[in-house]
Amino acid sequence: MNLKEKVEQALETVRPSLQADGGNVELVEVTECGVAKVRLVGACGCCPMSAMTLQNGVTKAIKDAVPEIRDVQSV
Repeated sequence: MNLKEKVEQALETVRPSLQADGGNVELVEVTECGVAKVRLVGACGCCPMSAMTLQNGVTKAIKDAVPEIRDVQSV
């Protein structure tokens, strides 16, 4: 399984929570230097809590499941 597939699998663990609130997360890119670029969409894209969701939910899920990822950035 490649790095992008591993990150997608990690995102599947947080998607149900995001979708329950009318949002979602998209994986835009995984760079060669270990940066996952994601986009919060739907209700999550304009939510005032989106920064916390990204840090405490999405980033934690990715880094816990895929230690090769050094950083998660919102694009």
